[in-house]
Amino acid sequence: MKEVERIVAAVRSVVKDGAPLHAPEITGNEWAYVKECLDTEWVSTAGSYVNRFEGMLCEIIGTKHAIAVSSGTAGLHAALTTSGVGRGDEVVIPSLTFVATANAVAHAGAVPHFVDAEQYTFGIDPVKLDQHLSNYDRDSNGKLVNSKTGRSIKALICVHVFGHPAQLDALAEVCRRYGIILIEDATESLGSYYHGRHTGNDGLVSVFSFNGNKIVTTGGGGAIVTSNDRIAERARHLTTNAKIAHRWEFIHDGIGYNYRMPNLNAALGCGQLENLSDFVARKRLLAQYYRQAFDGLSSAVFISEPPECLSNYWLNTVRLSSESASFRDILLQELNDAGFMSRPLWRPIHLLDAYKDAPRADLRMTELLYNQLICLPSSPRLADQ
Repeated sequence: MKEVERIVAAVRSVVKDGAPLHAPEITGNEWAYVKECLDTEWVSTAGSYVNRFEGMLCEIIGTKHAIAVSSGTAGLHAALTTSGVGRGDEVVIPSLTFVATANAVAHAGAVPHFVDAEQYTFGIDPVKLDQHLSNYDRDSNGKLVNSKTGRSIKALICVHVFGHPAQLDALAEVCRRYGIILIEDATESLGSYYHGRHTGNDGLVSVFSFNGNKIVTTGGGGAIVTSNDRIAERARHLTTNAKIAHRWEFIHDGIGYNYRMPNLNAALGCGQLENLSDFVARKRLLAQYYRQAFDGLSSAVFISEPPECLSNYWLNTVRLSSESASFRDILLQELNDAGFMSRPLWRPIHLLDAYKDAPRADLRMTELLYNQLICLPSSPRLADQ
């Protein structure tokens, strides 16, 4: 097919040799910092690098508090719990996201309630969200209730998909109107800015991820960020097994979680954060190369950052035309056979067996985007070729 050949040629013009989807780059002080942990034997959850990593995150993101945890999923779970979400609640989330967003809701004992994506940012569509929530009434306590299930609609998790900021102002306004808590799943958006402010500042609490494929990695890990003192104190306590500080006694005043990040991982993260601005700059340059390569192609359009936003372009993405979507899998096979690791969007969560009975809005845009979007190799080093 000529269109497949043109798209593969466009990718090849940017990525000269085969490449993974997103590889970590270890070129700074990571080796020295990790070695110091090994030399001093401070390898577990206690150690100076955990505090240092949290402080660096606060400085970069602009929040008052950061709590380093073992994964983004753990962070989302703790964020929900500390926000008061629990059994008998529903949490509004996009179906167009990695399954961990829904899993965290389930871990908290709540039920995910799926809403549709906006076609340009891929985040939750605030207009459709408002229309959907208007179908529900408030109970005698003023809480929004799903009339079909009888459950309280407690919170909304917005996701900054591929590092592109969602429409935070509009989503925050909808949350205020209906009295629900806004939580940001910013796991993909470190280094991204919405109208001049870093993602993670609009939610009551927000979560970042530092998995091996993220723009900054700690090997595995995440962070809860907030400027709310009460939320921060509760999150730090719960993620440390709800242990009361004492020089020798082990006293736990609740059921907590062993979610804290080890010093080894934080040391790696400190070295990575020192290079964040360079990673973002090169990823944005790579995005520019892709944009130029796909300019003029009718079969696939490169996805650029939303207006008045600065995206980290965590994963560079193209959207196939309606006609080209019919050969999506053929294109994916050709790209991967050529050594260019490429992936479709995550399968929408409402189509997974575990969540097939969850409440939902009309999700036609989500399903359309799933069939049309393809993620391309996006490592920072690819801009250096």
